[in-house]
Amino acid sequence: MSSDELSPAERYAKHTDGRRHPRLAAFAEAAPFPLDDFQLDACRTLEEGHGVLVCAPTGAGKTIVGEFSVDLALEQGRKCFYTTPIKALSNQKFNDLAAVHGSENVGLLTGDTVINGEAPVVVMTTEVLRNMIYAGSPTLNNLGYVVMDEVHYLADRFRGAVWEEIIIELPPAVTVVSLSATVSNAEEFGAWLDSVRPTTKTIVSETRPVPLWQHMMVGNTLLDLFDAEDSKNLNPALTKKIAQQKEREQRYHRRRRHVDRGRVVERLDRAALLPAIYFIFSRAGCDAAVDECVRSGISLTTPQESDAIREFAEGATSHIDPADLHAVGFNRWIDGLAAGFAAHHAGLLPVFKEVVEQLFERGLVKVVFATETLALGINMPARTVVLERLVKYDGTDHVMLTPGQYTQLTGRAGRRGIDIEGHAVTLWSPDFSPKIVAGLATKRTYPLDSSFAPSYNMAVNLISTAGLRRADEVLASSFAQYQSDQHAVHIAEQARALARKSELASQEASCDRGDYLAYYGLTKELSRLEKSNQKRRKGQLRDAMKADMSDLKRGDIVWLGAGRRSGWAVYLEHTRPRKNRGAEAIFLTTDSRAGAVPMKRLTDVLVDGKLKMKRNFRRHDADQRRDLASALREATRDRPRPTRRGGRANDPKIDSLREEIRSHPCHSCPESGRHAAHAARWWKLHSEQQTMRKKARKRENSLARQFSDVRGVLVGLDYLEPAEDGEVTVTDRGRLLRNLFNEADLLVAQCLHDGVWEGLDPSSLAALASTVMYEARFEEEDYYIATPGSINEALAATMRRYEAINRLERARHMELTARPQKGIAWPIYRWARGEDLADALRSFEGPKAMPGGDFVRWTRRTLDLLHQVGDAARTIDRPGAQDLAKCAFDAADAMKRGVVADM
Repeated sequence: MSSDELSPAERYAKHTDGRRHPRLAAFAEAAPFPLDDFQLDACRTLEEGHGVLVCAPTGAGKTIVGEFSVDLALEQGRKCFYTTPIKALSNQKFNDLAAVHGSENVGLLTGDTVINGEAPVVVMTTEVLRNMIYAGSPTLNNLGYVVMDEVHYLADRFRGAVWEEIIIELPPAVTVVSLSATVSNAEEFGAWLDSVRPTTKTIVSETRPVPLWQHMMVGNTLLDLFDAEDSKNLNPALTKKIAQQKEREQRYHRRRRHVDRGRVVERLDRAALLPAIYFIFSRAGCDAAVDECVRSGISLTTPQESDAIREFAEGATSHIDPADLHAVGFNRWIDGLAAGFAAHHAGLLPVFKEVVEQLFERGLVKVVFATETLALGINMPARTVVLERLVKYDGTDHVMLTPGQYTQLTGRAGRRGIDIEGHAVTLWSPDFSPKIVAGLATKRTYPLDSSFAPSYNMAVNLISTAGLRRADEVLASSFAQYQSDQHAVHIAEQARALARKSELASQEASCDRGDYLAYYGLTKELSRLEKSNQKRRKGQLRDAMKADMSDLKRGDIVWLGAGRRSGWAVYLEHTRPRKNRGAEAIFLTTDSRAGAVPMKRLTDVLVDGKLKMKRNFRRHDADQRRDLASALREATRDRPRPTRRGGRANDPKIDSLREEIRSHPCHSCPESGRHAAHAARWWKLHSEQQTMRKKARKRENSLARQFSDVRGVLVGLDYLEPAEDGEVTVTDRGRLLRNLFNEADLLVAQCLHDGVWEGLDPSSLAALASTVMYEARFEEEDYYIATPGSINEALAATMRRYEAINRLERARHMELTARPQKGIAWPIYRWARGEDLADALRSFEGPKAMPGGDFVRWTRRTLDLLHQVGDAARTIDRPGAQDLAKCAFDAADAMKRGVVADM
């Protein structure tokens, strides 16, 4: 809106705001679109010198606030670090900021990539900044702003602690700009931020810049989810169409067929709902969807667009060896692109994913079949988002999407400045009703829960840089402890409410003859002892019965003491255990019936005599059964029921308690029934109150207890040494551990200190390093490792150290160190030796081959670990360790080639 279109009051307000916030005024003037209220509010807060937490929907423009902090830093002559959770997002942001501020002013640090690292504006992954803080890097000098993009990643159970460490440990003079997706507990998160970084303001916007319409596709019919006249109700036409579809399927006895993705795409195209992101929660499903569309002959591109796509894709991959491209299906991939289709998932080569993202952003690729990882951070909006299913595999089981996940996925629909509205389309299935979709679409519950927990590396770094007391303060300052304390307060309040109710019940149970609650307590204790005694007697009887049953012989006369067959019987035989049924015993009763009784039901069988039976007795012969039953009746006539030796023993405690109850003054109270009802309520409330108090105590200082356990392991393995003043000091081993930022940090440190990785060649070291950080997506196959025996020896030594760590962790109920897995060792070995990608990928045994993108990702992670191993080994004063350091760097250099180097 131009100044001429504003009212006098609006012009005055704008003028006044421009005088108070001159930098924002200039920034907003240069922006490509008018800034929203939440963006202006956040930017004003930053210009006034305060930190800010911005929570807003996907696509709302949160990054504008981060970009304004970059502008402020440059204007003030200070540095700004822009952190992201993933390398792809770092690369994207680096290019965006370099285009605005010039490549000389913007750098990139992603662990293995260093571009202009001392620039005033540096984009980096969060781990890089965390490591800088622990190392006291001079690059932190003159740092004014840190942008924490996608800060809700602190809920990630593997990497979330990094965000909290940074927020707590950054110098107070640094302004933190936190950008988050919409979360339902934004105020709680903001309150914690303000407690550790004072004067942090929380700004929440739940308004989507582009309205989102919800649809369902039934068969080939696209219908609105909600009623046009009353948006709170479902669309009647939709429910009618679903009923017709169900009737049709029942009439023709059809099961649900495979989704025809080509027809879905054509329907979206006719409705002008492309470009679209089509979510399929399966990598194989995404690849198959592209193949289906290509085979069906569908093309969403013009000849000119197809030529432009091929030219761009071939140019972007021209530096890769043709043999490597062939190994990962380059021709199939580019054919899909040329037709306007692409897959996007973690199994693709990074360069393939970048090409897809850029072509989609340029409007050349019209449909991307993606897994949910696309929804995490990458700027790739579409007009429409399609959900093929509402169930996804979470690594353990197939589970329904949560409202938060549904919101995050559909949040990609609607391109700001391009679309006037976005569209979310769910494909109907008999497995779920429209009500379920409506519930997901309307329920805004996406809580942000901390995953912060102390690690071994964190412990030695915190103690080394600031001492034990400061380490304890950091843990106490974490969002995890803040949430735990808040929950403890809530639980304590519940306990107090129960206490008030129990006090009232106590008053109502009062008796003028004495303490009725004490009397009622005696009766409960008697009941407990009697039940315990009865259970013990039953156990003894069961043991005796088992002994009797094991000695049963054909013709034994027994007394069946329980069940509908109770009475005298004669034992015939045992049956073999069957599926879903245990062993059974066959008895003949006095009424000539022969039947099987499950052994587990025979709780009281007493043997008393024996009948002589024919050797060829057949229980299916009615005459033989009658003759044997007659003999049984004759033998047991006038015989008393047998009793088990020992009888029922008296318990002195029970006898004493009974006497105490009888002599209590409340025992003869005529109001005993009424008192007992109130006393029972008091006992129930009192028990719940005690449980609540235990929960509250458990939550209080929970991280301190975990940290104590971590320190206990480190002290036991000589990484920390207790001092007389209650402090602890970091040993030489601990200083070695400081350089290892990995889930297997302690295991790697043990192996380096003990020298078990020394003496290996670079390719063998690379293979061995992969075993401590690789995690199979599926149950690990027993892959064949055709590597030298030296690797197997070193792996066996590594496993012995893992077992030692695992024993210490189990003793403290911890699970910090994962068991090494050899699943990628052989392919890594071959790649490090210089073999081509096709040979490395062919190394995978088992039913599931590893996609090229996964191989590259795990190879890159192994490469990162090798750099850490090299740096750590340099600190060990031992010739073999110095050789190991060189070997580690040589292995990393050997691996960083071809598709692995292309990131």
